[in-house]
Amino acid sequence: MDNMLGYLETLSAIFILLLGVAVLAIIYMYIVDKTQNKHAIRRNYPVIGRFRYLFEKQGEFFRQYFFAMDREELPFNRAERSWVYRAAKNVDRTVAFGSTRNLEPTGTIMFMNCAFPTLEEDAVTPSCITFGSQCRVPYITDSIFNISAMSFGALSAPAIKALSDGAAKAGCWLNTGEGGVSKYHLDSGADLVFQIGTAKYGVRDEHGQLCDKMLAALAAKPQIKMFEIKMSQGAKPGKGGILPGKKVTEEIAAIRGIKPGVDSISPNAHPDIKSVKDILTMVNRIREVTGKPVGFKAVIGESLWLRGLLEEINLQGPEFAPDFITIDSADGGTGAAPQPLMDYVGLPLKESLPLVVNLLVEYGLRDRIRIICAGKLITPSKVAWAIAVGADAVNSARGFMFSLGCIQAMQCNKDTCPTGITTHNLKLQEGLDPTSKAERVANYHKYIQYGVGLIAHSCGVTQARQLDRNHVRIIQDNGLSVALDKLHPYSETKH
Repeated sequence: MDNMLGYLETLSAIFILLLGVAVLAIIYMYIVDKTQNKHAIRRNYPVIGRFRYLFEKQGEFFRQYFFAMDREELPFNRAERSWVYRAAKNVDRTVAFGSTRNLEPTGTIMFMNCAFPTLEEDAVTPSCITFGSQCRVPYITDSIFNISAMSFGALSAPAIKALSDGAAKAGCWLNTGEGGVSKYHLDSGADLVFQIGTAKYGVRDEHGQLCDKMLAALAAKPQIKMFEIKMSQGAKPGKGGILPGKKVTEEIAAIRGIKPGVDSISPNAHPDIKSVKDILTMVNRIREVTGKPVGFKAVIGESLWLRGLLEEINLQGPEFAPDFITIDSADGGTGAAPQPLMDYVGLPLKESLPLVVNLLVEYGLRDRIRIICAGKLITPSKVAWAIAVGADAVNSARGFMFSLGCIQAMQCNKDTCPTGITTHNLKLQEGLDPTSKAERVANYHKYIQYGVGLIAHSCGVTQARQLDRNHVRIIQDNGLSVALDKLHPYSETKH
């Protein structure tokens, strides 16, 4: 009994002490708030005004659970994320009672079903396409949907390992991003596209210039199938990659050839590319050294340079053309970008993709140059739209991040990602198991390709790559739809 009383007295003393500390803290915050002159809210509403910052910080995280409707949240709404989560987990992807998608807004995409849809026994898998048929080592793949550029640094080691293992299981490629290639990319044996950014991480000499010896060493790795020159990125056209110093670990610094703990900021352009001739010079230099397909990635804005590029290719000969062009949409994502560039610069994919495809047709280069595209294409319908417009393949970064468990917490640049995907905090990484997440990556890829096939068969074709612009209609300002091949007719080839 005495022990119990002693215990209660101790608890009471602790409670009184904590209460006293809390009261003193409130008094202190009150005095500080009333005497400071930087924050009007805190001065007018001392102590309680501080909660504004807490709620503001947590608002991005909680609004998706309590406030947002299925189709209204940006950059990805709940309906889109939920489909990806269900596909990745290999659970039921059907919905009941009717679609929550509004079919009336201008720009809405609708696929035209055929009166005589393709029977299951007549359906076939997507046909293979070849990149760099003239290269010493061309790349052949049947994958429509692939993992877009996300560098080791922007993403954690477990995330890169899960993506790489998942890509190997799925039979798709994984773009390394501009941060170089790591053991986490290579160990799975997955097909890799090595991206060369403006800082040339992983392939630069001691002066920061492109190094042929390092290119040849990378090309000798059988996992690396193609090389992509990154000229610009959807979320920040005109700005180089940004990796905050807190995310530049010893391992990442060694791979990139930079100092640990220091912000990794790439130049906003390649110093050795100042004209369309320079693009072709770099493409052909890398292709000659590596023997593998080489292309470039760009956000399309002002487009006269594209005509200049295609005219120069026809002057030099189609053998000097890039093997592919990756078109990134202005609404692309990234771990860190200046908001003015993210919000206002570049063309969205719905305008840039048909523009580039039509230019290639006009200059007679459509069969020579493959088209890859990226930009918020995370569901089968959007991938099918891109194929119908003219893309040969589609890349996705954020879709595969969702398959890893991303909750759109919007903390990619803060090293505080709660799911362990974009943080190098080892404690937070513990929640990301690469083995189980690799299965989810493969499942997501599987059901994207399956879903695109469903749409293709409904439209009366036997496989996804037969989708064309005549299979799609777009809602106009008057509420009525127009056929995509009328909205974006193919250009006539120049003779």
